[in-house]
Parts: sequence; C-alpha cells; structure tokens
Amino acid sequence: MSRKKINIKSIEQRIEPDPRFHSILVASFINHLMERGKKGLAQKIFYSAMERVEKSVSKPAFEVFNKAMENVKPILEVRSRRVGGATYQVPVEVRSNRRNSLAMRWIIASSRGRKGKSMVEKLATEITDAYKGEGAAVKKREDTHRMAEANKAFAHYKW
Repeated sequence: MSRKKINIKSIEQRIEPDPRFHSILVASFINHLMERGKKGLAQKIFYSAMERVEKSVSKPAFEVFNKAMENVKPILEVRSRRVGGATYQVPVEVRSNRRNSLAMRWIIASSRGRKGKSMVEKLATEITDAYKGEGAAVKKREDTHRMAEANKAFAHYKW
C-alpha cells in the first residue's frame, strides 16, 4: 500500500448539469456567481438575465451565452518565472478548464463592477456585450493577450 498522500486539489469534482439548459458550463457559471452559499438566488439571477438577453438579442439564450464565453476565453496568459535573480513574464497557453474559469470570473467581475439597478440587468448587459465582442470582460482578455504578445521574447523560459 502506497503511503503517498493524494492531493485533494488535483481531483476534479463532478458538477451536475443545471436544470434548465442541462449544461455543465452553465452550472459552473452559476456556482461562480453564487455568494455565501445562496445557490437558489444565483440561479434566479442567471436565468432572469438569460431571459433578458434572449429578448434583447432575439436568439436562443444558451447560444448567446456560449458565444459570449468563447469571446472572453483567453488563449495565452503570462506567468512569472524567476531566472538568475530576474523575474520574467513568460507567455504560456491556458488550459481549457482555466480558460472557462477565467472567462466566468471576468464576466461576473465586470458585471458586478457595472453601474446599474440590479445584478440581473448588469449580468444581462455584460453577456450581451461579450456576445457582440465588446465590454469589460472582452477588454480584459485582449489586455491579457497583448501582455503575452509583448513578452513573446521570453517564451524560451517556458518549462
């Protein structure tokens, strides 16, 4: 019997699909949106926002949400590497589960930072803007890519 401990953080947890769209991505987004364990409230906010998005864009809400996520997902990011006393910002590719997580975090953070009446309105407008390729979350992705492109000279430090 091995005495080596299992790293609990490295074990991927199973997420049940959400009840309306039957998507794991949506369920994960709702979990990111949730605060203080109030999942019912997070679901209500998300589904109300999706209804508003569907009315404003006049396309299926799930399709709009997936396109918005694709527009926000980063491909490259920079990681700090210390080499011989100097710290370099080394561009690296982003793993797929981190891409999803970053996109969700950026959409939620930028919608929380918006000025508006309710979280439903703010989230709906941010998802609509991300669908169109605009908004703060898409700008964050472009800034990340620009930073990675600027530090392309240090790509040989990637290991």
